[in-house]
Amino acid sequence: MKIARLGVVLLLSSPLVLGALPAFGEEKSGEAMFKQFCAVCHPDGGNIVNPAKTLHKKDRDANNVKTAADIMNKMRNPGPGMTKFDTKTLPDKEAKEIAEFVLKTFK
Repeated sequence: MKIARLGVVLLLSSPLVLGALPAFGEEKSGEAMFKQFCAVCHPDGGNIVNPAKTLHKKDRDANNVKTAADIMNKMRNPGPGMTKFDTKTLPDKEAKEIAEFVLKTFK
């Protein structure tokens, strides 16, 4: 039994396992937060509620959403069908990281 426990301890302390786990206090990336908060309604930058308002540049431009601040404003004051993300749910720093991820990714 002691050998089995030792094996579990060694496995869990392996650099491969530790590298897959977030460190205490580690921040999530814009991509990870996008997947957590946005991807369910915006898979691959699309929009399951309103297909004319995707996260792709041509649709963002057509809807006058061109900057990270514009995207953050949509998060805080969305239109019909979109979840509102207040600062308690998604602080400004994290909202900005998501917005920058959107700008960088969905061209």
